[in-house]
Amino acid sequence: MKLRGLYAITDSQLLAGGKLLPYVEAALKGGARLLQYRDKSSDEARRLREAEALRELCTRYGAQLIINDDAELAARLGVGLHLGQGDGSLAAARALLGRQAIIGGTCHASLDLADAALKEGASYIAFGRFYNSLTKPGAPAATLELLDQARQRFQAPIVAIGGVTLDNAPELIARGAGMLAVIHALFGAESADEVERRARAFSALFDAA
Repeated sequence: MKLRGLYAITDSQLLAGGKLLPYVEAALKGGARLLQYRDKSSDEARRLREAEALRELCTRYGAQLIINDDAELAARLGVGLHLGQGDGSLAAARALLGRQAIIGGTCHASLDLADAALKEGASYIAFGRFYNSLTKPGAPAATLELLDQARQRFQAPIVAIGGVTLDNAPELIARGAGMLAVIHALFGAESADEVERRARAFSALFDAA
């Protein structure tokens, strides 16, 4: 699967109250190619249930499910994994999940971290935050110049994350981001129909690039 397009990331607070599945399905209908299930709670039974349901939706819409920071859950479901800095070894995750699994690594604003991630077997490298982010307001700021440098240095798909909106997305794509990881600008919506509309708008930016 070519790693390009809208990369939707769930937020347990934003998608509380029964919104998770209908809003995710709307994002997938709108063209999201990757979906990251991000839930930091300790309720393993609920997380397993939700991840299984999300895997079914991704399969239905031809997308890929990525689990945030839980290699065991990813292995159990046979899906991908995203690891932040300090969340475990990418090399160990690759050994556990096999050669075919999509595994991403958080690289903040560091080309050196990206280089290390790729050497450990990462499928894609994620830089950010690029703009003010509600999810991680204190994360190191990345620049458009960093994207230029990463595109020249690496062949791997590049993900941009952090405050991505429909307004600033085009410049990120133009500077080399093959995927845009979006949370609030996608799921902070009043209805599933609005999520689908936003997803289609983000996806159309890649068609135009």
